[in-house]
Amino acid sequence: MAVTAPSTNKSITTEIIAGISSFLATSYIIVVNPAILSQTGMPFSGVLTATVLVCFFSSLMMGWYAKNPILVAPGMGLNAFFTYSVVLGMKVPYTVALGAVFWSGVVFFLLSFFNIRTHIVKAIPKTLRYSIAAGIGLFITLIGLSNAKFVIANPATIVGGAVLGSNVLTFVCGLLFTAALLVRRVKGAILFGILFTTLAAYPLGRFWGLEENVKPLVQFNEVFSAPDFSLFFKLDLVNSLQLSILPVIFAFVFTDMFDSLSTFVGIAEAANLLDEKGEPKNIKRSLLTDAFATTFAGIAGSSPGTAYIESAVGIEAGGRTGLTAIVAAFLFLPFLFLSPLLSVIPSIATAPALVLVGVFMIGPVVKINWNQLDDAIPAFLAMVLIPFTYSITHGIIWGFLSFTVIKVVAGKAREITPSLWFVDAFVILALIME
Repeated sequence: MAVTAPSTNKSITTEIIAGISSFLATSYIIVVNPAILSQTGMPFSGVLTATVLVCFFSSLMMGWYAKNPILVAPGMGLNAFFTYSVVLGMKVPYTVALGAVFWSGVVFFLLSFFNIRTHIVKAIPKTLRYSIAAGIGLFITLIGLSNAKFVIANPATIVGGAVLGSNVLTFVCGLLFTAALLVRRVKGAILFGILFTTLAAYPLGRFWGLEENVKPLVQFNEVFSAPDFSLFFKLDLVNSLQLSILPVIFAFVFTDMFDSLSTFVGIAEAANLLDEKGEPKNIKRSLLTDAFATTFAGIAGSSPGTAYIESAVGIEAGGRTGLTAIVAAFLFLPFLFLSPLLSVIPSIATAPALVLVGVFMIGPVVKINWNQLDDAIPAFLAMVLIPFTYSITHGIIWGFLSFTVIKVVAGKAREITPSLWFVDAFVILALIME
């Protein structure tokens, strides 16, 4: 199957730069995912290998088959649920938990194949689509500010601003440099900004005093590491179907489904990646790819895969076709052997890009009719609860429920589609089980 060529006003070079930008914004998962999952007793090197392969095959499928510039990788939040709630909290062996991941992927595949997930996407009211896009933008911005240690925890005020130090100085320099490139419409501005911030982090870190995000350069003998396939096919398919494990499968299905759906919808609205009917482009194929990612993750030895909101970095850099995801996919592959090289790029390097992507994602908020309160209130709740709860899922849940209740109270129940009533029942069940 051929890859869709970039449109006339978007060169292949732009798509390649976009793919590199998305990869750099997402590459942290190669190290972070094993760091979390290894607390279950799974070998760090085995999870790292699984993570790279899930990123490679799933992102490649997203670009080649679904023709979308969206990366797929093991989801943050899902890996924490796998580790802390399922394995450590419920004392479920990680082999059984991997089986639950696999079965949740099978459920995803069936829901996607029979267009049930597509109907759920179409059930999302336009006003909530706009607010979800904006909420994801705020969420990405918050992640960037947090990674930069520009916004920090404060017991007295919940959050606060950091004092001037190497982290803040590096972040501000990177932010202003990247913003200047974007304003001047320099091609590859996001990528150049990431590289500039990486280079700036080291001298600034030495001058101001080393901080957590400013790491020393790796040594040559630390560059190479052999892949570890010890977790492949370690999933327990039989015991993961026990009655006591069904709530775990349901939780994976629910969380992954709404994370991926809201990511597809939000990015599509912000980047105008829509078909002639105004729906997210190639949504069925994208959702089938997402289902593949979760199923394959269980086989390879990782928590579920999902669409990544950091893909917005590459889309802001000009990525509009599947070539962006394909380029990023192949950039993951060498890290089967070169994972220590990622320590050269500190997490602060991508922070300015994430913050500025918020500017790009917030755009659809102007399409919301703020004077019509039965639309405005649910939209506002969905938008602010995504960053405030640090969960895309919770933002979209309360957006759905508040939209339904307010429309009924306003005497506009006819605006609620049968699909939305079904989704409401589904999310209420999930909240009760949670």
